[in-house]
Amino acid sequence: MQYIKHLTFFILYFLVSFASSEVINKIEIQGLNTISRGTVLNYLPYEINDNVEQDDLLSIDKKLTDLDFFQSVKVSLNNNILKINLVERPTIKFFDFIGFDNGLVLSDDLVDKIKENSGLKVGKIYSQARVEKLIKELLNLYKTNAFYNAEISFKTYVDDSNRIGVELIFNENNPALIEKVNISGNKIFDTEEIIDILGMGEADFFIINYWTEHDRFDKNKFDAALESIKSKYLNLGYLDAKILKSGIKLSQDKKSIQIFIDISEGQQYFINTISFSGDIDDTKESLLHQTFGIKPGDIFSTKNILTSINNIRELYSDIGYAYAEVQTNVQKIKDKTSYDLNVIISKKPLVYVNRIEINGNNRTQDDVIRREFLLLEGQIFSQKNLDESINRIKRLGYFSDVKVETVASKNSSDKVNILVNVVETKTGEFSLGVSHSNATGPAFSTSITQSNILGTGNTFNGKFINSSAVSELSFYFSNPYFTKNGESINYGVFNKKTDAAGLDVGSYIIDEKGVNLGYGVPIDKDTDISASIKLTSIDLTCGSVFSSVGYEQEQCSSNDNFDSILSLSYTHNSLNDYFAPTSGSKSSFKTSLAIPAGDFQYYKLENFNSFYSPINDFLTFNLKGNFQLAEGYGNKELPFYKRFYGGGSSSVRGFNFNSLGSKYANNTPKGGELSFLASSSIITPGKKIGIDNENIRLAGFVDTGSISDKLSEFDFSDLRMSYGIAMSWITPVGPIGIHYAIPIIQKTGDSVESFSFQLGTNF
Repeated sequence: MQYIKHLTFFILYFLVSFASSEVINKIEIQGLNTISRGTVLNYLPYEINDNVEQDDLLSIDKKLTDLDFFQSVKVSLNNNILKINLVERPTIKFFDFIGFDNGLVLSDDLVDKIKENSGLKVGKIYSQARVEKLIKELLNLYKTNAFYNAEISFKTYVDDSNRIGVELIFNENNPALIEKVNISGNKIFDTEEIIDILGMGEADFFIINYWTEHDRFDKNKFDAALESIKSKYLNLGYLDAKILKSGIKLSQDKKSIQIFIDISEGQQYFINTISFSGDIDDTKESLLHQTFGIKPGDIFSTKNILTSINNIRELYSDIGYAYAEVQTNVQKIKDKTSYDLNVIISKKPLVYVNRIEINGNNRTQDDVIRREFLLLEGQIFSQKNLDESINRIKRLGYFSDVKVETVASKNSSDKVNILVNVVETKTGEFSLGVSHSNATGPAFSTSITQSNILGTGNTFNGKFINSSAVSELSFYFSNPYFTKNGESINYGVFNKKTDAAGLDVGSYIIDEKGVNLGYGVPIDKDTDISASIKLTSIDLTCGSVFSSVGYEQEQCSSNDNFDSILSLSYTHNSLNDYFAPTSGSKSSFKTSLAIPAGDFQYYKLENFNSFYSPINDFLTFNLKGNFQLAEGYGNKELPFYKRFYGGGSSSVRGFNFNSLGSKYANNTPKGGELSFLASSSIITPGKKIGIDNENIRLAGFVDTGSISDKLSEFDFSDLRMSYGIAMSWITPVGPIGIHYAIPIIQKTGDSVESFSFQLGTNF
């Protein structure tokens, strides 16, 4: 009997269910403008010929509503027709940010990125929920930068085509400024040192604070500074140092902030012993200790230990163990403030160079790059030689960027492929036009220069200059790899006429015609020696005043006109880049002798040095020093037009061109047989201070120098000194230099010039 009851129930349920369901014979969709019918059908859980109950219509409604495409959805089923009435959300016509101060928190570039990632781009379907979410994220960004009173609202404008314009309206208000910084628990470092690490605090003097914004709080910067504070303690051996509490206290009006940092310094730890284990059987332990650099008794500095570990890794990498692993085992001495340090070395297999692949050199021949490599395919790999090879390629000046990657060979675990990617820069130039120099005035010039002619690495230079001071026609050719051993050759011809009056150094004209030939031999990877001979025919014409008594009467009346100079040079270059070096040095020493085969007898000694060292990631220190000496011999004087001059853009900036040293009676520069010049500067790329041009560099400098009549007459009281700022810009028409200099040491009668502009200079 019970069985019959259950069966009857299920039959009745089935009949009721069947009676309340309908078969879909047709689907009608109304209200579509921008969204296709196919898109809607793809999201429907039912198709034609499916049975649908009235309760199922709710699931269809929810499915379409969840798409966020529609403002409203209405679904009905009558007479086997599924009807869907939709009201589409509008599409975005424009999306603007109104009222923000560009660069304060938001910038135009950042706004573009925010729009791109918000899902609210023009043409997309509008969603108010997304707008509200974006506003919340932007307010959090403002709070991170201490704009706690910032407000953001939005307005919308809908047109007849169901397109919507959206405006986010910003009322940034003023940020909360730092009123006080409370540091507690610090004994090793005083409060000012810690505030310096923070990079923020109470306001500086109001004029300075306008630029530094020292009282502006930045949450991201604050969090990074806390890590830097901990690192400072760790690097001095305070391994237990902790920041117990840190944060800010916001005033009730949200206009001021107090920073608090509570530090627990702990005790300082030292290194007791240092030992080496692992694969050290063929390495002298004294070399390991020397390379490691840290000694027993030194502070347990995490930074120094990491540096020392890297030194050991580089030691093995330089002798072919590219994958050498170096680990440390640290054990604290019981009841003491020191640690035993065991350095564990695993050399791994020797690694060889499999292939060197060069990409990006569309003009430059492969051999021009490969000959700079200190590694050959099949040789044992050396990281040091690879790094130096890349520096040598950069020093060529043919490439604006050189990147290298070492990749393990797929076919052999003990071989690596070296992938070199270069970006070629302009190495040739044809110019025809008018230029201006503080030294020579306006000039008409034509020149053809190619320092990488036909991609061979050879240099050709043809020049024609015509100015009020200098007229020149010259041709020059150089081959830096005349032989496979890297021996070089250069030769040229020239015709140069100089009117000294145009250079403000006297009333005479020199017309020089000649040839030169040079040959160089490498000593090592960075050093060359060379010899050259230069033969010159000189026609000297002196003005009436200049040839008078007290000027250069004897030489002006001389018939000497043939100069035969033999020169020997030593050059060393270890700079890491041609255009913008940040480390390394460049120096040269040249001695020249006018041999008796000519009409003149004199010698010159010239020494030029330039040293670069990085201060940090964006500052470079540069020190330059030039020493030049020239004297006659064999009872002959040095030709007066071979003397040295100083002052101007390439000398002591802040003083007029060629104005240093003693003068003739008419107050024109006389020049001298001894020149001493020195300059120190701190250089930064423009990119690091917000200038959107990677070819601009800025520098602060101090110049000093003097010109003395004779070596025996050198006097420190003759030194001049200046300081200033300079900009170098590598443009398509050549390097441009601008400087502003103020003399520090000067004498009455000195000719000064604070501002100068040069085309064709660099630093």
